[in-house]
Amino acid sequence: MSLSRRGLLAAGGAVGALAATAAGTGAASAAPAAGKGHGRVRTGFDRLAADGYALLKGEKVGVVTNPTGITSDVRHIVDVMHPDERVDLVAVFGPEHGFRGTAQAGGSEGRYDDPATGLPVYDTYLKSGQPLADVFTASGVDTVVFDIQDAGARFYTYIWTLYDCMEAAALAGKRFVVLDRPNPVTGRAALGPVLDPAFGTFVGRREIAQAHGMTVTELALLFNARFLAERPVDLRIVKMSGWKRSDFFDTTGLPWVPPSPNMPTPETALVYSGTCLFEGTNLSEGRGTTRPFELLGAEGIDHRWAAAANALDLPGVAFREAYFAPTFSKFQGRTVGGVQVHVQDREVFDPVRTGIALLVTAKQTWSGFAWRADNWIDKLTGNTRVRTMIDAGADTDEVVGAWAQDLAAFRAVRKRYLQYR
Repeated sequence: MSLSRRGLLAAGGAVGALAATAAGTGAASAAPAAGKGHGRVRTGFDRLAADGYALLKGEKVGVVTNPTGITSDVRHIVDVMHPDERVDLVAVFGPEHGFRGTAQAGGSEGRYDDPATGLPVYDTYLKSGQPLADVFTASGVDTVVFDIQDAGARFYTYIWTLYDCMEAAALAGKRFVVLDRPNPVTGRAALGPVLDPAFGTFVGRREIAQAHGMTVTELALLFNARFLAERPVDLRIVKMSGWKRSDFFDTTGLPWVPPSPNMPTPETALVYSGTCLFEGTNLSEGRGTTRPFELLGAEGIDHRWAAAANALDLPGVAFREAYFAPTFSKFQGRTVGGVQVHVQDREVFDPVRTGIALLVTAKQTWSGFAWRADNWIDKLTGNTRVRTMIDAGADTDEVVGAWAQDLAAFRAVRKRYLQYR
């Protein structure tokens, strides 16, 4: 890959004092000290740096990260750590979209040396198990650090990068450290169907809810105890300070960096765990527009869809008849009709229920509605029930009610690993 394709690269620098101590597997409990943070929430990295990287002392360190791995003053953590003599950073591992974020969905940056730091960058995308363990071994690291902003949905692939890297680190005999960041849509509740492991893919490896309501450290603790129990990794977590489960991202004071090209704002994340289901249909999910996952549509759809969706009187949301022409992906360069999702009260808005309601009403009002031929919807929902029930004429309440028992069981499991009030 050419250097120009990597775009602008941040300059290196040293971290100022931001917060108090990092934590081991239990938690970081010391109160944060005053420092240069601009918001009330201090990330796991902020706390790790403020403690002088004590958790990484004497270790050769590799970092799994992407453009979201930034400090509160928007410097990338790799550029911050690289010149700091207190940490021996020797490698970077890039996920889907790449370390510097140059690749679109379904792509990565490959193996290269980072121009800003000279560090070797290894590609983790679509690698798991022993092949990924071999990458960690070849890199020469002792400890793998994970720091990526999640979006709160089971099918957002970074949490499965976390899972795969934990499993591979255990195989390679490496220690694993997870630095926490907020769940941008709060950590109040788990919502939606729970994945049937028979439908496990990179958009859902294991049995968690479609909107999991957890942070990445909480997920790491759950993964290690429940899904990697036969060979758990040597896990440490570094919690945030100042974050509450009821916090939406815009209340944290932290800067937002799009975790992927089609997650431009925290508002996108708010709807994503429901409207991403349209990836499993022949409708556009808004890729190639300025409002991905908020704009949905296809050729031949008119005002009747928005009217049918509004008639359901779903809590906290309204739907506007909308027309748009995607610049790439489905219907590239063609004008389509559909809806724009307008969240009016995020405190009561249920993204998964809304996504199901939109699928039901789209099928009812547009004769051209179809699932993707590969039944991708089953991978996204984690089972066949959503597709088969909607095809059989089930309404929104019936579809949502079908996962109630599984969701209750997951909520009971999830509760054991929550680290914040």
